[in-house]
Amino acid sequence: MKAISLFTGCGGSDAGILAAGFEVVMTNDILPYARDVYLANHPETDYQVKDVSKIRHFPKADLLAGCYPCQGFSQGGVRNPDAKINKLYLEFARALSLVRPKAFIVENVSGMVRKNFRHLLEDQIKVFTAAGYEVKAEVLNAADFGVAQERRRIFIVGIRSDMGARYEFPVPTHGEGRDRPTVTIRDAIGDLPEWPEGEFYTKDFHWYYMSRDRRNGWDETSRTIVANPRHMPLHPISPAMVKVQHNEWRFETDSPARRFTYREAARLQGFAKGFEFPETEAGSLDMKYKVAGNAVPPPLFEAVARMLPDIW
Repeated sequence: MKAISLFTGCGGSDAGILAAGFEVVMTNDILPYARDVYLANHPETDYQVKDVSKIRHFPKADLLAGCYPCQGFSQGGVRNPDAKINKLYLEFARALSLVRPKAFIVENVSGMVRKNFRHLLEDQIKVFTAAGYEVKAEVLNAADFGVAQERRRIFIVGIRSDMGARYEFPVPTHGEGRDRPTVTIRDAIGDLPEWPEGEFYTKDFHWYYMSRDRRNGWDETSRTIVANPRHMPLHPISPAMVKVQHNEWRFETDSPARRFTYREAARLQGFAKGFEFPETEAGSLDMKYKVAGNAVPPPLFEAVARMLPDIW
């Protein structure tokens, strides 16, 4: 079973695809360091660093996966649903029409389901349906599938209409009353050093950072991992935060506090313990945080891919 992956980043989606039994024959992104990280972990893959609109030919594949960015719908930062970046699904649709895979999987931010943005979600479903696919969409939480993080994302899955098959989304497997216990911060990073020099962002906690509670305990799941190191959640070694007033919090004690490292962020995303971040010219600390925070949790993508019907 062969797959193509677009808007891939450092390979969270692809780690899930590989675990589900696929061979990734081509992948793409515009960030050179995302490629460096990807190839350090999956050196056999053809990784093309270029604007996807410049790719005119694709290899044959059974599955097309894509995690095109849509910052205009994100829960954090400035929201602009009219921004050009939010129309990258049209490039994915172009690839879909050229490759004609038996199935596709798209992942994106859950904010797309909000009432004032839903028209663009509906347009994506319309475009993919017109390309000849039976399409379904659902919001899933990574914590429900063995990831030590609360991270809700929408998945859009399509099965080519002539396959005569239907897709059903996976049922949560982890948490209270389910087959497996919730994976906690301790489970994910408890073996790592507490103060690894050079791996965490050391600048001050600015007023916006202190406008909400950023810390969860060892035996909880993490808050959502982000790509901006300034906004990265706190490591549990940090003192608890207490509310002073609306949009103002402070640390309970004067004990040292720090954000998660980029390596811890990757673990909390569900990457394997041996996942590598190579030291290359493009690999600044900020960039390591960026590729780790932008990734799709591999166990979540794997769960979605494993539910594809046997159409291969």
